Amino acid sequence: MKKTLVSALTAALVVGAASTAVSQLAADGVIEGYGDTTFQGDKNITRYEMAQMVAKAMAKNTATGNDKALLDKLAAEFSDELNNLGVRVSNLERNADMVKWNGEMRNRVWSTREEGEHMSNEYQTKFRLSPSAEINKNWQVKAKIDANIKPNEDNTAEATLLDVYAQANYPGYTLKLGRMPLFSDVDEGLTFDDHFSGAALTFGNQLQATLLGGRYAGVNDAKKNALDTADFAGLELLYKTGKLGAGLGYKHVQSDNFKNAGKFAEYSKSGKEDKADIYSGSLRYTFDHNSALEGAYAQNEKADKYDNSFAYEYDYKNADRANAGTWGAFVGYRYVGANVSLAPTYDGVDNNTKGVQFGAAYVPFKNVIAKASYFFGEDLATAKDHNKLFGQVSLYF
Repeated sequence: MKKTLVSALTAALVVGAASTAVSQLAADGVIEGYGDTTFQGDKNITRYEMAQMVAKAMAKNTATGNDKALLDKLAAEFSDELNNLGVRVSNLERNADMVKWNGEMRNRVWSTREEGEHMSNEYQTKFRLSPSAEINKNWQVKAKIDANIKPNEDNTAEATLLDVYAQANYPGYTLKLGRMPLFSDVDEGLTFDDHFSGAALTFGNQLQATLLGGRYAGVNDAKKNALDTADFAGLELLYKTGKLGAGLGYKHVQSDNFKNAGKFAEYSKSGKEDKADIYSGSLRYTFDHNSALEGAYAQNEKADKYDNSFAYEYDYKNADRANAGTWGAFVGYRYVGANVSLAPTYDGVDNNTKGVQFGAAYVPFKNVIAKASYFFGEDLATAKDHNKLFGQVSLYF
């Protein structure tokens, strides 16, 4: 060789540890020079030429084990040049940054007024981190870490690990194992927006089915969920085609808490029922890219009181956090029975109430969303007027 590949590549790199990587890749034949493994005499190599060689090595796709990891480091250094060459770096990013972090800082306020009672205000600041790590091209590990404080009390809070689960993505199905989010897509979150521990298997395309099973515990204080721990199983069916979407689902929850005093004091006349069999469904029709109408219904066959919930909503436009200046608005009706909607998704609506809610969201800057809603209705147990103002500002990173 007129000039060794190792010395030329080492001179091209700007990170100290790269010389070792280059030496190994050159020795293993993963990276080549101008086709004859030389740099044409004493010609200085440019970053652009180096990127071309990295691109060729990526295209060969022969590197394995440690060589692949070293090649990813080189590709990370020359990512800008690779982009200019039209080389997609999604795989590179996936492997070079094995752990990715996303996050959110959320500031929320609730102002509640019930007939005959003084207005009460609640404030919350949430800091959330959502890491994800790649095991291989099919498997990932994901987590969610939350810390909540009350600014008006100037208190502190310990971080809580809400979710940690492994997710496998294969053609035709997705498998999740661990503690994971539980959102009832089949009823637009009318019954569940929380977490559970166990397994979830989703398969299908236009018609999608999900099997769920494990243990459920209501941990979201904002949802006022009184279940301590419970056996949990479910089946969800989602169908989407064109402008129409539909969902049907069944959830089985078993816990002695259904027999206890408190939220579930009026769950059953006998006071001995320890199960919930919840059937729910929804329909959503999208008129155009600006507006959509949806409705959802849920029924608990085991409860004797507050055993059904339903909601209707009209959505206009959408606040897309990636696009500053976008906004959206909605108006809807909520009837939220406490013994069927165990952890509903409505931040601005209390459980066991009914009434009208309307609100809007706006993106003043990229990755910043401000939203507000107002609910006016009544408490299902007391028939007293029940109104709630909700506001939130979220910053994503």
